[in-house]
Amino acid sequence: MFDRCNSYSKDALARCKTRYLWVLDKHCDYSDFDFSWEPAPWESHFRHAFGSQWQKDCGTYLVPKSGYTETKYNNEQTVTRVSCLTNWEGQDFDFDYSWHPDPTEPPYIYQFGTQWQKTGGPRYTVPGATAIKYVDTPRITKTTVDQNWTKPAGKFEDFDYTWHPDSTEQPYIYQFGTQHQKTGGPRYTVQGATDTKFVGDITSRVRAVASGAVLVKHLTTEYSVDDVNVVATTRFISNYLDTLKRILRKVSDEYVWVISDLCDYTDFDFSWHPAVWQNSMLHVFPSNEQKFGDTFFVHVESFLETANKIKILEYYSPLNFVETKVPRIDPPQIEFKSDSVVDAIWKHEFIEPVVQFYKHKPVEPVTISLWQERLRTVVPLVRGSESVLVPKDAKNHIKTQVYDYEWIDKKHVPLAPEPQDIVYISYDETDAEKNYQTLLEYTKDLPNQVYRISGVDGMQNALKAASAISKTPWSYQVFAKTELNPEFRFDYTPDYLQIPKHYIFHCHNMSNDLVYGHMGVVMYNNQMVRKSRDYCELGLDFTMSFPVEVVPELSCYGRFATSPYQAWRTAFRETSKLSADENLESRYRLKIWCERATGEHAEWVLRGAKDGVEFYKECNGELQELKRAFDWDFLKQRFNTLYNISDG
Repeated sequence: MFDRCNSYSKDALARCKTRYLWVLDKHCDYSDFDFSWEPAPWESHFRHAFGSQWQKDCGTYLVPKSGYTETKYNNEQTVTRVSCLTNWEGQDFDFDYSWHPDPTEPPYIYQFGTQWQKTGGPRYTVPGATAIKYVDTPRITKTTVDQNWTKPAGKFEDFDYTWHPDSTEQPYIYQFGTQHQKTGGPRYTVQGATDTKFVGDITSRVRAVASGAVLVKHLTTEYSVDDVNVVATTRFISNYLDTLKRILRKVSDEYVWVISDLCDYTDFDFSWHPAVWQNSMLHVFPSNEQKFGDTFFVHVESFLETANKIKILEYYSPLNFVETKVPRIDPPQIEFKSDSVVDAIWKHEFIEPVVQFYKHKPVEPVTISLWQERLRTVVPLVRGSESVLVPKDAKNHIKTQVYDYEWIDKKHVPLAPEPQDIVYISYDETDAEKNYQTLLEYTKDLPNQVYRISGVDGMQNALKAASAISKTPWSYQVFAKTELNPEFRFDYTPDYLQIPKHYIFHCHNMSNDLVYGHMGVVMYNNQMVRKSRDYCELGLDFTMSFPVEVVPELSCYGRFATSPYQAWRTAFRETSKLSADENLESRYRLKIWCERATGEHAEWVLRGAKDGVEFYKECNGELQELKRAFDWDFLKQRFNTLYNISDG
């Protein structure tokens, strides 16, 4: 976690002891905010600003300790602004006073309106502001009736007397009409007014009603809906903006619903209509919890005029997100058997826009936005993607792994995966029993199943025996010459979005202080081990003959030098292997093996290391000869020949 402060200053930054400083705002609620968030390394020089439910910047920043010159506005998570009455005039309205201005704007007097006008609501004044800015949303709903009305004879039961004029206009006598004439209706008189202004037909001011619905088809099956007349049908093409533009050009109705065959409208009220001042907006109804839903209420003329000026539907203005949710049907669930979801995706014939693939069991899905391709993301529902939502768009992009598709949702917090088995492998190690008991003690409260195999001759045979006894797709294989790190939790998640691979964890070599994968816990893909060819057909290192990923997490401590022979054998095998690798990191590790050793039997570690290098030279790069370094009988004979002793 990084340091925090409530007010940014150079002094606060100087006192910061972490790489970044969180700058917080006292008017924000951070109870659901993830303070563990950290920017990508290539964005570490920015000040990162986080938005609220109102603005892109709410006074919450992550500031680098080294300072910044640019600000990046982050939309990965938002902060909830709480009500604050400071700077407000008109504090008795039914209004959300958590609203705040965008701090990047110049100072304004922000005037809020009602359902009728741009004025009439509360006013927020930024200190020093003189210019007025009218805010389109949110607005208050005026419910009171002014004393300025003159009611004509007759009944005007449908007339809404909460109407009021725009206070920025000159004083008028506002004359309302009837359905036939511009006069004859109620009259609103502003004090001091002498001129008359005709407001218009009262019936056109009351409500907008959709006369039918346009059906957007994602599926190939028949679809019908009660309570609304479907006036046109179209296939969904790529994104909602282009789909709506194409079909609405053919519609003659003034207002229409846009509905989807992915949604269930059994309990939906198609008599819904917007407030008068919202008539020209595009109204969006959420699909389940997804704000960018599949159901719209549209004023056709306004939509077509605006849609031709924008590139994506999210840029539409004004856009109104309605609270009433429409259920979207769950995506189909497809089980996959292999250790990667890739094959299952390739084989599936996508009809629905989104499919849930699962390894063990399906889980409750999230609802993906379908508005455009970049929003149709792959969503891991379980850590490691044992269950994952995959959009139809992804299939044509995937070549070897799901990460070939650009849009992967990393914000959704997935569920915990199924635990993988643990197999302890021992042969003739001096501390094998002690280290096994340590493993049992450290894992007694973990959900992983622990097995043990012992005395299997040959590394490949031992690994195959371990993979055979395991009942999970991967198994953690722990070696008897190591002592487990008590903080290693055996909870790493293999990634089903990639091709199957082995995962190698770090080990701390207690003789020479090297920390890398040698002797570390390895999470082997059991299927790859079981089906592996004979060692003579593989590379020098069995594990590295397959796809691997090194996980820089300390799994254990290598306390292998428990006798002269055990110390010599481990060093001999590792340096003969390192000698065959020309990369800089291997050269450095080889140098340390040959020059540094401390503790018990340190001299035998150094002898084994140097003997391993000599053995590599003797083999002259011949692979099958080098592989003899992994044969127990050969090693014992070599040790006895060199040092004329039968054991360590």
